[in-house]
Amino acid sequence: MPTSLTRRVTFAAAHRYRRPDWTEEENVRVFGACAHANYHGHGYVCDVTVEGGIDPVTGFLVDLALLDRVLDEEVRRRFDHRNINLDVAEFADGLLVPTGENLARFIFARIQARLEPSVRIRTVRLAEDATLWVTHEAE
Repeated sequence: MPTSLTRRVTFAAAHRYRRPDWTEEENVRVFGACAHANYHGHGYVCDVTVEGGIDPVTGFLVDLALLDRVLDEEVRRRFDHRNINLDVAEFADGLLVPTGENLARFIFARIQARLEPSVRIRTVRLAEDATLWVTHEAE
């Protein structure tokens, strides 16, 4: 039976929802205030839950130093105090709209690619504030 471990990382970032192939009117109709040209920001809380077996020698599910390094590089350094639309290439206009759903899925994939094969991400939970969060789960 697998064991799970959750690590939390936080970051502050600005973004706006916009599709460059739509008119400004269409963007505002679909995305509302989140489409405004001045951007808006959040204090994100990102919980990453990994699962796997416990190593009988170390007693660890995951090398926590490795997990922390990956979270720092793939989440904190990539997003903290950034404008996601302008500073994160994968979310530049015309690519991914920086919704919570897309951010959680992106973070999931980036972290999973850097972990040992014996460790699987179960969920990435990304909260924009205390009232709104998205959870991306393993299939």
